[in-house]
Amino acid sequence: MAYDILLALVFGYLLGSIPFGLLITRAAGLGDVRNIGSGNIGATNVLRTGNKGLAAATLLLDALKGTAAVLIAGRYAPELGPWAGLGAFLGHLFPVWLGFKGGKGVATYLGVLIALAWQVALIFAVVWLAVAFLFRYSSLAALTAAVVVPIALYVLSTPQIAGLFALMSLVVIVKHRANIARLLAGTEGKIGVRE
Repeated sequence: MAYDILLALVFGYLLGSIPFGLLITRAAGLGDVRNIGSGNIGATNVLRTGNKGLAAATLLLDALKGTAAVLIAGRYAPELGPWAGLGAFLGHLFPVWLGFKGGKGVATYLGVLIALAWQVALIFAVVWLAVAFLFRYSSLAALTAAVVVPIALYVLSTPQIAGLFALMSLVVIVKHRANIARLLAGTEGKIGVRE
């Protein structure tokens, strides 16, 4: 079983490490997205190119990495789905192809959540949209939703998955530490503002 778990993690990691934000912006002739804004390869930074379509495509594809990893591994053995999802999340954060410097994992986190507990994914989306609408900070919306998810999972009687997402949420928070500092300083960039 340990070997199967390792394979699921590696499979998920390889799928998650595909840097769609970077590939899409390069294909569109916009250069390297890492040279603008936060230097991130995720959808929020792609949005800073001014191209909402590319940002939406990045968000969708980064989420699908997580969903696909869980569903494909889960077809082999249901208990391997969460491990593959964790691998996809880590692959997005630390892609070997980019010197282990990837995105912040929010879209892939959501994709894994959709596959494992779609009802809580809806809660994530509602919280994210509400906070983003009220405050216009993508980072604050992501952080708030990431805190809510493990609690919601635990309340809905899925403690094993709640534990997995508590770990993933902690990683999301750590990856956003620079954003947290900017939020506290009042210098964080708002959604839709090109930098």
